Amino acid sequence: MEMNVWNTPLRYQLLAEVGKGSYGSVYKARELGGNQRLLAVKKFNIHGDTSKTGIPNFVIREVALLRRMEHFNHPNIVRLLDACAEPAGRSLDLTLVLEYIDQDLSTYLSKAPPSGLSRDCIKDLMSQLLRGLDFLHTNLVLHRDLKPENVLVSSGGAVKIADFGLARIHSFNIALTPGVVTLWYRAPEVLLSSVYMSSVDMWSAGCIFAELFLLRPLFQGYTEVQQLQKIFEVIGFPSEEDWPSDSPIPYSAWAPAIICFNLLDNLQPDEKELLSQCLTFRPSCRISAAKALAHPLFSNH
Repeated sequence: MEMNVWNTPLRYQLLAEVGKGSYGSVYKARELGGNQRLLAVKKFNIHGDTSKTGIPNFVIREVALLRRMEHFNHPNIVRLLDACAEPAGRSLDLTLVLEYIDQDLSTYLSKAPPSGLSRDCIKDLMSQLLRGLDFLHTNLVLHRDLKPENVLVSSGGAVKIADFGLARIHSFNIALTPGVVTLWYRAPEVLLSSVYMSSVDMWSAGCIFAELFLLRPLFQGYTEVQQLQKIFEVIGFPSEEDWPSDSPIPYSAWAPAIICFNLLDNLQPDEKELLSQCLTFRPSCRISAAKALAHPLFSNH
């Protein structure tokens, strides 16, 4: 049961385990032969009789989307180099081989000096992230789990969006899952169980943009209600007209006594404007990745 991206399977040696999840592990590996480049190997062990239950949707989505995007070889999307699935008794071993990037954005920020990142560095990281998002959205792909742990940063400063386990191809009749995007980067419409579109990724990008300045997450709620509260403390409470009409949570259920805190008062006008356009409550008014790239902030970059 092979699904190799290449005609010849990629041969490699595992060097070290670098991450572990509920379905398997991620390893640092080295290619055997060739130029002996470093690789990231994701190994999934899918228990149960997959002939009856099938391969989990998140695995199928990740492989399918990475294979779809591989043709374009976009510099800001992590590359899938090989994929294969092999029966292991009644379970299934699935292996994805990806290009290796030495750290994610969370690790990168943890190494930043106390004075923070330079403005040029922030602009460079953000413009690369937006170029990756613009490519995804142009191809109707919603990432749906954009966070620092899923944004890779190479030692040379190259940014690559990774982990497409929650990504979806957007269509008009898509059944959208409410429990997407890690809580701290989750858009208000997702928190309010409303319909959403590619603008959910732009909200997450706005949260990451703020984090590049703060060196910590902007909204750190521990429940969905608390997360909304923290959002409203920064962007203000929305008008009833902007409240999503399809949300099961009525506008009248909120009687907030919210004081707005300006947590990013040291931002320059262009930076503040772009951040506010990413963190706009109403999804249809939120800036797109393409328009964000044309923002004056990046005009001299």
